[in-house]
Amino acid sequence: MSAQLLASTETSRRESLGSGAERRGEEAAVSAMASSSEPDKLMTKADKLTKLSFTRWNADWKSATSLYEQAAIAYRFRKDNEKAKDAFEKASKGQEMISSPWDAAKHMESAAALAKELGRWNEVSDFYLRASELYRECGRPQPASDALAKGASALEEKAPDEAIKMYDEACSVLEEDGKEQMAFDLYRAAAALYVKLEKYSDAAALFLRLGTAADKCNAINSQCKAYLSAIIIYLYAHDFQQAQKCYNDCSEVQAFLNSDQNRCAMKLLSAYEEGDAEEIKRVAQSSAFNHLDHVVIRLARKLPTGDLQAINKAADDGQESLDEDDLT
Repeated sequence: MSAQLLASTETSRRESLGSGAERRGEEAAVSAMASSSEPDKLMTKADKLTKLSFTRWNADWKSATSLYEQAAIAYRFRKDNEKAKDAFEKASKGQEMISSPWDAAKHMESAAALAKELGRWNEVSDFYLRASELYRECGRPQPASDALAKGASALEEKAPDEAIKMYDEACSVLEEDGKEQMAFDLYRAAAALYVKLEKYSDAAALFLRLGTAADKCNAINSQCKAYLSAIIIYLYAHDFQQAQKCYNDCSEVQAFLNSDQNRCAMKLLSAYEEGDAEEIKRVAQSSAFNHLDHVVIRLARKLPTGDLQAINKAADDGQESLDEDDLT
C-alpha cells in the first residue's frame, strides 16, 4: 500500500471519528461531571487562563481550550444549550489560538447547531460562515462548502435571502476547486428556494449555471435536464421571449441539440407559438418531464399560465422591434 493511500485512509478515519479535540473534551467532561457537575467552574478557570495579569504575562490558550471543551460537552449533556453554545465558541477561538483551524471549525459548527436550536438565526449564519473560513484555512474546500450548505439549509425558512447567499458561496467554493459535480445538489437547492420566493429569473439562471457546471464534468444528462428546467421556469413566469432565447442559446450546445430534452422543449415552444393550450398540457404531462427536479415538475404541470394570446402578442411585438432596428 502506497504512502499516499495510507495517509488518505488515516485522514478519512480521523474525520469519520470526528474532532479529536472534541472527543478528548467529552472524556474529560464526563469525568468533570462525575466529580463536580460544575462546568461553570471550568469556564471561570479557563477565562482566567486567557487573561493577562501582573502574575501572568502570557495567556495559556492550550490549557484554557481544554477546559472550554470540557465545559461545552458538560453543558450540552445537561441540555443547557445557551452556555454550551458560548463554550463551543470559546473553544473554537482557543483552537485558533493554538493553530488548529480544523478543530476550531468543528467547534464552530457545534456552536452553529446549538444556535439553530435556540433560534439565533444571525449567529447560525455567522458561525457557519466562520467554520467555512476555517476549513478553507486548512485547504479543505469540501467541508468548507458543506458548512455553508448546512447554514443555508437551516436558514431557508427564517432568512431565505441569507440562505441564498450561503448556497451561492457554497457552490463557488467547489467551483474554484474544480469540483463542480459536488455542487449539483446545491444548485438545485438554491434554485428551488428561488422558485419558492417567486424569483423565477434567478431560479432559471441557477439551472443554467448548473448546466454550465455539468458541461465541465461531461454530465450530459444533468446538463440537458438543467437547460430544459430553465426553459420551463421562463414559460411559467410568462416570459416566452426569454424562454425562446434560452432555448436558442442552449441549442448551440451539441449535447443538448441532440437530446430528448431538446425535443420536449421544441414541442412545448411550438405549442406556445400556436396558442394551443391543450397541446401544452399534453407535452407538459409527458413522461419525459418526470425525471426533472420535483419543483420543476410542479411548475410544468401547471402550464400554461397566463393569457396565451397576450404572451404571443408580447413575443410578436418584441420581434417587430428587432426588425425595425435591423439596418441591413
